[in-house]
Amino acid sequence: MARLANAVRPRLASAVTAARPRLVGLARAVRVRPGHLPRLPRTVRTWQYTAGAATVGLALAAGVVTVAGPWDANGQRTAERDRAAALERSGGADHGGSGTAGGGLRPAPSAAPVLAALGGTTSAVGTKKAPPVPEDLTGRLKPLLDAPALPGPHAAAVVDVATGTRLYGADAGKALTPASTTKIATAVAALSALGPDHRLTTRTALEPDTRELVLVGGGDPTLTAHARTDGWAGLRALAADTAEALDRRGIHKITLSYDTTLFTGPALHPIGVNDNLAPVSALTVDEGRTDGSAGGPVTRVGDPAADAAARFAGFLKGAGITTTSPGPSKASTRAQTLATVSSPPLSALVERMLTNSDNDIAEALARHTALAGGQPASFAGGAEAIATQLRKLGLPMAGAAFHDGSGLDRDDRLTAGLLTALLVKAGDPQRPGLRPVLTGLPVAGFTGTLSTRYADGAAGVVRAKTGTLTGVNTLAGTVVDGNGRLLAFAFLASGTTSAPEAQAALDKAATALAG
Repeated sequence: MARLANAVRPRLASAVTAARPRLVGLARAVRVRPGHLPRLPRTVRTWQYTAGAATVGLALAAGVVTVAGPWDANGQRTAERDRAAALERSGGADHGGSGTAGGGLRPAPSAAPVLAALGGTTSAVGTKKAPPVPEDLTGRLKPLLDAPALPGPHAAAVVDVATGTRLYGADAGKALTPASTTKIATAVAALSALGPDHRLTTRTALEPDTRELVLVGGGDPTLTAHARTDGWAGLRALAADTAEALDRRGIHKITLSYDTTLFTGPALHPIGVNDNLAPVSALTVDEGRTDGSAGGPVTRVGDPAADAAARFAGFLKGAGITTTSPGPSKASTRAQTLATVSSPPLSALVERMLTNSDNDIAEALARHTALAGGQPASFAGGAEAIATQLRKLGLPMAGAAFHDGSGLDRDDRLTAGLLTALLVKAGDPQRPGLRPVLTGLPVAGFTGTLSTRYADGAAGVVRAKTGTLTGVNTLAGTVVDGNGRLLAFAFLASGTTSAPEAQAALDKAATALAG
């Protein structure tokens, strides 16, 4: 609407300019001149003024209409008709690197137009068409899900998001290992418990008695030490603000310690040392990565809190504050906060977690969900808190079992029915705070863990969370079908022997829904 308004505004201005001379002449013609007419009763004089104003108004309208034309025989502006027809064409912006064999550029895949051309007989959103017939879905999906690449136990469910009606189910109540699709449940639970605007704050505090500076971890897994923060909370900014506060107090040498007591329990996941997850700590920068990367498996530091404190000490030194070698401590209730940095809102953290399948964010959000519910901020407490939040939402929890927030634990169990119910809940107009669960899902062929998949399939119309463990492949998300309806789906497969083949089989099933 804004673009249309901007396009029309110059034409209207030109129309008024072109019509102004005629309007001035008309106004002079109808203007009542008391000096040349006999005095008339007030009612007649009012009628004349009214008639004059009406005439000027009609003339202005006629002038604008004439200039803004041309018009066709059906009363529609030709330009509007042409624009509507142009918008109906398929295609999209070229993203490079997708040239055809002939050397031409291949447009990016595009979903069906949201608005059909004026006067069209079809509706792109399919509001008058019935949802897919379950029998038709069975005929399409069953052969795909019974593919040789999925030889073990598997389950599936498809639901119309708008109505909540299940359109397809195959062992939808069977609890299987969900892998990273667990993060959908973690996202719903965290947003429900904390709200989409919640932020995680890291701070520095000065002990009034011991003159000790404490770096207090706020459980922000996105805290970064990079010079370029890209909107995330920056450890460098916290150091600069802290140094300024100390300088105002005349302090240039101080004892430094760090506080990680917000989280409890074991820091190491039951899977042990793993490149996919750092030891979980309330104080960590850049997820304990050792190569400056922002995602993907990489060797992690053994003690994220000590690493963060050492970097912080270096930044303070650069700002003129000398510190001792930092060690663990706990800020007292009398400690005075000197500076703080806060994460973006929880909605942004959830989207980043889902798009990149970020295990570090998932485990941190599980602990914050536990804190919100009065549970210990540990693996066990986070798992219990997630289950509690989902029960409060009235979701089908039969057979579900949580042991972490990331899905790395092979003892996690979810059903296809629960996963689709989570997605439908996130699409509920009455729960806008859960919308980041849908907007954070990777886009097929474009973003996150689906950026290299669906190159020859339903790119752009499938959005789904992937899940992969040895022998486990899962996929759960949303897809726009051929009638423009939004469907939620969940496919879980165990006992797979080839991850690429299993992924391809699940992608084909999602592509079939898009058709």
